[in-house]
Amino acid sequence: MINIIHIWKPVIEILILWLVIYHIMLFFVGTRAIQVLRGMVLIMLAFFLFQKLDLEVLDWLFTKLFAISVLAILIIFHPEIRQGLARLGQRHIFGSVLKEEDLDYVLKVIGRAAECLARDKIGALIVLEKNDPLTNYIESGVLIDAKVSSDLIQAVFTPNNPLHDGGLIIQQGRMIAAGCLFPLTQDLDLSRVFGTRHRAAIGLSEETDAVIIIISEERQGLSLVYRGRLYSDLNRDEMLSKVKEIMRLKKEDV
Repeated sequence: MINIIHIWKPVIEILILWLVIYHIMLFFVGTRAIQVLRGMVLIMLAFFLFQKLDLEVLDWLFTKLFAISVLAILIIFHPEIRQGLARLGQRHIFGSVLKEEDLDYVLKVIGRAAECLARDKIGALIVLEKNDPLTNYIESGVLIDAKVSSDLIQAVFTPNNPLHDGGLIIQQGRMIAAGCLFPLTQDLDLSRVFGTRHRAAIGLSEETDAVIIIISEERQGLSLVYRGRLYSDLNRDEMLSKVKEIMRLKKEDV
């Protein structure tokens, strides 16, 4: 009995450690600190391995390194830590999935707004969050947190509105923020026909799995960007059908 406990003890410790690491990753996901945290996880695993193998010199070295790293993270990334704490209560962290009828409603409203904007030659950039959190981009804009509304979408992108130049982010069926800034793609092969709005959409799609809808004021056309791929010259039904198809894709299907 004692031997069995001795054998299973390391296994239980490893499972608990992985569980803790997983929840820490969820805590920081969507912040700049996530990259540094991944490095910290590797240091922790190496530290654990050195202890188990009784490598005293490496154990001592990594003990000092780990202590310094934790202190450095607390000092350098305190805004991200505060942001992570603020996000703990947000429902989408726990994998909440938008219901079919709710998605249909959101897409119907977006389609109506997109048609009106294109007809009036008003450009727009509408982003639907999928799996990857868009926290950093949300914080670059102005928080709205309102029910998706065709009139409100059109109001956001009305010329001379302070928010019309940025992007609108929709998260879990709600308009979360407007006037958001996105990274421009560095793809040199992209045609010069496409302006800043298209380059921002492609740039965001290269870093996240967000679904981005573009309304062109010049061509009065609808386009869709996902994972760096541009679907241009779509009509309303084609666009909505493609968005719904992508939103229903699971991570393993992508």
